[in-house]
Amino acid sequence: MSEPYPIPATRIVRQDAASIAAPRVIAADIVVVGAGISGVSAALEAAKLGRRVALVDAGQQLGGQSTGSMLGTLCGFYSNGPEPYRVVYGIVDDMFDHLRRADAFSIRKGRNTYIPLYQEQALVRWIEQAVTAAGIDVLLGAILLRVNRDGGRITSLSLATRFGPVELRGTGFVDASGDAALTYAAGFACREPVTPIMGTLMFTIEGFDQDAAQTLDRWTVQKRLGEVGPQYGLVRRDGFVFAFPGKGQATVNMTHVETPLDPLGYAAAQAEGRAQADRVVAFLRGEYPQIFGAARVRQYGFLGIRQTRWIVGGHSLTVEEVRQGVKQPDAILRCSWPIELHDRAEDVHWEEFGDDHLHYMPFGALVPQEADNLVAAGRCADGDPAALSSVRVMGPCVAMGAAAAQALDLAGAGSVRQIDIAALQGRLTDNLERRDRE
Repeated sequence: MSEPYPIPATRIVRQDAASIAAPRVIAADIVVVGAGISGVSAALEAAKLGRRVALVDAGQQLGGQSTGSMLGTLCGFYSNGPEPYRVVYGIVDDMFDHLRRADAFSIRKGRNTYIPLYQEQALVRWIEQAVTAAGIDVLLGAILLRVNRDGGRITSLSLATRFGPVELRGTGFVDASGDAALTYAAGFACREPVTPIMGTLMFTIEGFDQDAAQTLDRWTVQKRLGEVGPQYGLVRRDGFVFAFPGKGQATVNMTHVETPLDPLGYAAAQAEGRAQADRVVAFLRGEYPQIFGAARVRQYGFLGIRQTRWIVGGHSLTVEEVRQGVKQPDAILRCSWPIELHDRAEDVHWEEFGDDHLHYMPFGALVPQEADNLVAAGRCADGDPAALSSVRVMGPCVAMGAAAAQALDLAGAGSVRQIDIAALQGRLTDNLERRDRE
């Protein structure tokens, strides 16, 4: 007779008032709030500089929208023209190499530039491996409750986690939250759009004729959407389906959902996005039965949010600066992505640029006016809604993260508003001048 299987031992515990009042204290040189692609870039850049880094996110995995919202495309990494060159470096070499090795990367030519396609599960594994190798402290599922500051200097963050309260102390802070959550909680001025910028719930489908889908004209689909979309209950009249070569699945970008800054609003918007996704599938099946007659949703992404709240910086990027390609004296990145303004439910306002066009992001747009040790990165940098729509895509967000880390490193215990801009630009020359072709 075999030995009885041992039952694991248990013990009885109880949280007391003293443990609630005494949070766990974690200290870092650089604290990054938001683990989307801009926050990951900032954290890895700061770690490379020898800084002790803490990376905080309210979600349950690293990567933010780049890994959770089924984006499928890496936008804003290349220039325009017949021979596009990469305009963003930093973490990009390692990231692209990993995706290629994982057979999760494919480049297509679109909108007069290169737009890489990627698979989210490969990207999240690269982020996890890179962050672990860099020795970065990661707090997931951490909710920002309070920001403690002394004048313009943030001193610590009070966080709630499922494992108890945390006090996170730092010398420099990066707001890569997307909604300017750190800046807003610190009491610094922020901007919000008067009318909403629409979000998109993207999703993947399977069970369709992939070869036939490659021949489907995007503009013909949009014309048909305009004609019969209301019959399917669709609010958006444009968008597209793009298949990842050889994988038997496609990503669909054909929904528009308001994304309010409201405790109850996100869940309602997420549900509405999935309902729209189901209606999009019904449209594809009904109008293109030979291609999509057996199509089904493989996976819904998390609701993709474009612009909700952002900082009031020392410089607010304008749409005219974007259109004219103004290179500001404190420019820290370049970009050629179109103006892509999702300010109405039915469609998107696009303004595309020519072969030689580049526009730039100034460092002043990353620094809240009243802050000394806080730099924003990603979609909560400052600008008017149209200008931000051309720089909130992934490529510029990576470059902003790098700039934020380098600026805080230069500032040390001083103010980021007083750093040597020429020294900062010297550290960011790859993202301003380098022109390798791939």
